[in-house]
Amino acid sequence: MHKENVRIVELNQDNWYDCCELVVTPEQEPFIESNALSIAQSKYEPSLKPYGIYLDNQAIGFLMFNSVKEELDGYWIYRIMIDKNYQGKGLGKAATTLMIEEMTERLNAKKIVVGYHPENAGAHHLYKSLGFVDQGDRFGKEMAVVKVVKK
Repeated sequence: MHKENVRIVELNQDNWYDCCELVVTPEQEPFIESNALSIAQSKYEPSLKPYGIYLDNQAIGFLMFNSVKEELDGYWIYRIMIDKNYQGKGLGKAATTLMIEEMTERLNAKKIVVGYHPENAGAHHLYKSLGFVDQGDRFGKEMAVVKVVKK
């Protein structure tokens, strides 16, 4: 399994269902909405951009970001998940790096923000390793961390 074989693909009529079949571990379920719900949300909020995460030709995860600025004057990552069978292999970090590149190129994003539940240790480790900084911002039950993108 090679991280360089990870790619992200914008969802369409041919690949959306692949992501609906992916699941996280039972312990992670309280921290994230289902992919099917997220995909439905993107149809009613067209600024949300859903992507599948693929390892070679196998769907292994899902991500979604907003293509318009929101709170903290940044572009928000709405979802990132890796199927329970592919976790712990660095694939989430590889996919998140690709998403940051996509947001930077497609949106000219200078600031990227993501919110997550403070008890989600996996998310905390991932975002910290990618240079996201906790500036003390809180939104409901979630903390928001910020990455300033340097080009």
